[in-house]
Amino acid sequence: MTAVRTYPHGVTCWIDTEQPDPAAAAAFYSGLFGWTLTDAVPPGAPGSYLIATLDGQDVAAIGPGDGPPTWNTYVAVDDADATATAVPGLGGTVVSGPEDAGPGGRTAACTDPQGAPFRLWQARRRPGAQLTNAPGAWNCSDLHTPDRAGAMAFYGPLFGWRDVDMAQDSGTMLQVPGYGDHLAATVDPGIHERQASAPPGFADIIGGLLPTDAGPASWHVTFTVADRDDAAATAERLGATVLRSGEDVWTRTALVRDPQGAEFTVSQFTPPEGTW
Repeated sequence: MTAVRTYPHGVTCWIDTEQPDPAAAAAFYSGLFGWTLTDAVPPGAPGSYLIATLDGQDVAAIGPGDGPPTWNTYVAVDDADATATAVPGLGGTVVSGPEDAGPGGRTAACTDPQGAPFRLWQARRRPGAQLTNAPGAWNCSDLHTPDRAGAMAFYGPLFGWRDVDMAQDSGTMLQVPGYGDHLAATVDPGIHERQASAPPGFADIIGGLLPTDAGPASWHVTFTVADRDDAAATAERLGATVLRSGEDVWTRTALVRDPQGAEFTVSQFTPPEGTW
């Protein structure tokens, strides 16, 4: 029996997108990533929430939204009510909730002091993404912020995060200390051995932190793909716009705007020979 992937407090755990036309979004993302979509809302109940799966494992979701289309990042918490109560005291805002999201869990929508929206997730029936870092699945979420120190003064006490400037051109990463040990003890027993050549603490990474002077602070999602160029071409064929492409020591990426306006990145892992 496959182990259920669980997420300790402070670890980014789930993503979903809110779209004016969820059915059109479902057609786009299933065509791009090969997702199978199943409505989690019971028949006869209002609304819809389409759970995306790959090989039967939850990877993301698509729901309706009245505002600008966007991808949302959720952070696992032990107690959504207690964590939401702490948000204003650290300079953030609770926009809605906490409230039950059916039997799946309890959630709240928040913004950090720089204005970046994010969600809290107290898991019940749905612990979060069950497949990650595989083609068509969520790779990571990165915080784009104009104020690194201000952001960490908020997220550090709230979630226990550390911001670390990693070696080997990895940039600034966000860590939850002990997360790698949690993975080793649950769903990824070989993680430390596999990452022996990686910078210390690499297994504890839960996202990245990117300084930005353009636009408001935001959370940005990245999906793993087998081939960046193929994924970009498929996205364009399905009606998306490729805004730019890039390469670094580790990855080949493309920034994509989907047909309804939500932006995300596709990333092909291309490590230097002999490093992984």
